[in-house]
Amino acid sequence: MKSIYIYGASGHGLVVADIAEICGYSDIILIDDGENNYLSFNDIKDNSHIPIAFGIGSNSIREKLYKKVKSYGFKVETLIHKSAVVAKSATIEKGTVIMAGVIVNPYAKVGNCAILNSASVIEHENIIEDFVHISPKVALAGDVKIGKSTHIGIGSSVIQGVNIGKNCIVGAGSVVIRDISSRSVAYGNPCKVIRKIDER
Repeated sequence: MKSIYIYGASGHGLVVADIAEICGYSDIILIDDGENNYLSFNDIKDNSHIPIAFGIGSNSIREKLYKKVKSYGFKVETLIHKSAVVAKSATIEKGTVIMAGVIVNPYAKVGNCAILNSASVIEHENIIEDFVHISPKVALAGDVKIGKSTHIGIGSSVIQGVNIGKNCIVGAGSVVIRDISSRSVAYGNPCKVIRKIDER
């Protein structure tokens, strides 16, 4: 029996669990520190022989938990839905989840523990840094760079060559035609920076 833990039992976690089953895992164990009906990480922290994947949409929480499970020696699993198309020359780092209908084109690079959500398109030579969340039906043209821990909202489009900085939030349905600096909240068509995110 092939076992895996899914850290996070929300709706997103259920989608990740479904992908794990499609990838051949038959014993899928949801864990969640905030839900009494599930095991917590403390319950399983001595079982580092079982790989773990993340079912958590929040970039900051996913990063924190990624560091924690790695410190306990867990293997963080990469899960790729069988309907996704990933170019042989693309690079996908550990812990990333690629959902149904995603396209990752040649020489794209996707960092650790990113989310490429359903039907998103990552064009050639994109760089997606660690802990990024690309929402469903996002389209990134070629040579786009997305900085660490940025969230691109559902249905957004980014034209070729644009750089979006770290820790940004790009609102749903945005059309990004120019660079966005780090720690920005931006949305609209064309996408504009609305405010900066305070560092804490």
